[in-house]
Amino acid sequence: EIQNGVLFSQLFHAEKTEYGKKFGFKDISSYRDFQQQVPIVNYEEFEPYIEKARQGQKDISWPGVIRQFAKSSGTTNAKSKFIPISDESLEDCHYKAGKDLISIYANNHPDNQLFLNKNLRLGGSAELYESFNTKFGDLSAILIENLPFWVEITTVPSKKTSLMSEWETKLKAIVSEVKNQDVGSLTGVPSWMMVLLQRILTETGKGNISEIFPNLEVFFHGGISFKPYREQYKKIIGKDINYYEIYNASEGFFGIQDRSGSDEMLLMLDYGIFYEFIPMDTFGTPNQKIVRLADVELFKNYAVVITTNAGLWRYMIGDTVRFTSLNPYRIRVSGRTKHHINVFGEELMVENTDSTIAKTCS
Repeated sequence: EIQNGVLFSQLFHAEKTEYGKKFGFKDISSYRDFQQQVPIVNYEEFEPYIEKARQGQKDISWPGVIRQFAKSSGTTNAKSKFIPISDESLEDCHYKAGKDLISIYANNHPDNQLFLNKNLRLGGSAELYESFNTKFGDLSAILIENLPFWVEITTVPSKKTSLMSEWETKLKAIVSEVKNQDVGSLTGVPSWMMVLLQRILTETGKGNISEIFPNLEVFFHGGISFKPYREQYKKIIGKDINYYEIYNASEGFFGIQDRSGSDEMLLMLDYGIFYEFIPMDTFGTPNQKIVRLADVELFKNYAVVITTNAGLWRYMIGDTVRFTSLNPYRIRVSGRTKHHINVFGEELMVENTDSTIAKTCS
C-alpha cells in the first residue's frame, strides 16, 4: 500500500513534465499501465534528460528546476554520472533517513550518549558547475552544505573543512580540528574513515582511537562492504563499539540496519522511492522479468530498479540485493549487475567471491 501510494504520488507530481508527457503519466491508472508505458533505463539512456536539467531547463523529469546534482564516480564504467537531487529528495529521502537512523539507534540503545558528544563525519567536496548555475559534487558534500544549523552544532569537522576539495590538505585540517573533540559517533565510508583514524593516531602518538575518543560508541557506515574492515576497526578502536550499516547512494537512501549486531538492513518504503526488482536469473535475457516489492521471494538475487522523487523513472542503479525477510522487508546488498557471471547457471555474485576470499585469507 505504501509503495502504491509513492508511485501514484510521483506520477501525479510529474505528469506535466517533459518526461511525463512523453510517456503519458496522466493516463496511468495501474501498475500494469506503468510497466507498459514507462521504459526501464540505465544512465546512458536517461542522460539526455539529465543534461537538459543540468543546463537549468525546468520541468524535464521532475517539476521545477533541479539546482543540485550528485556526481558519482560511475562504478560500472569510467564515466562520471550526474544524479539529480531535488528539494523533495533532500528533505523526504536523505534527511528523513538521517533522522530515522538516529531514532532507530537511540531506540535500540536507550542508554546511548549520542547527544552529549560530537559526530565525526567524513564527506566529499562540492564544486560549482559554472555554466548554468547548477551545483555538483559528492552526495555527502551536497548533504553537508544543506544541513540545518542544529546538525552543524553537534558535528565535526566544520562545514568549511568538510567541503575542502584537496584530500591531503583536508585530512590535515580535519585531524587538527577533531583530535581534541569529544567524539561519540563516526559517519562515513569504511575505507576513507580508516585512513583518517590512522592519521589521527599518527598525529597524537596514541595506541588506539578509544584513548583519544573514550566516549566513542557507534560507527554508521555505508558505501562499501564492511566485512573486509571489521577486524581492522576492532584493532584500531581498541574496544567494542556498535556498527550500523546504511544503504545510501547518489540516487537515494534505501536501507538502514534496524537491529544491533545484524547484517541485514530494513528496506525503507516511505522515502519517495518506488522499487521494482529484476530476478538475476532472467537479467539481460529475452525473458527478463520485473516484479514489484509485493512479489519478491526470499534469498533470490535481484537487480534494483527505482523511481524517485528527484525525477528518475524506472532507473537501474546497478546494485543487486537479496531479501532475508519479507515481514518486514529486510535486505543484504549482494553485488553489482556488471559483476555477475551466469554462463552455466552458476549465478556467481561479488558477495560469493568476497566471502570466499575472506575464508581463504583466514
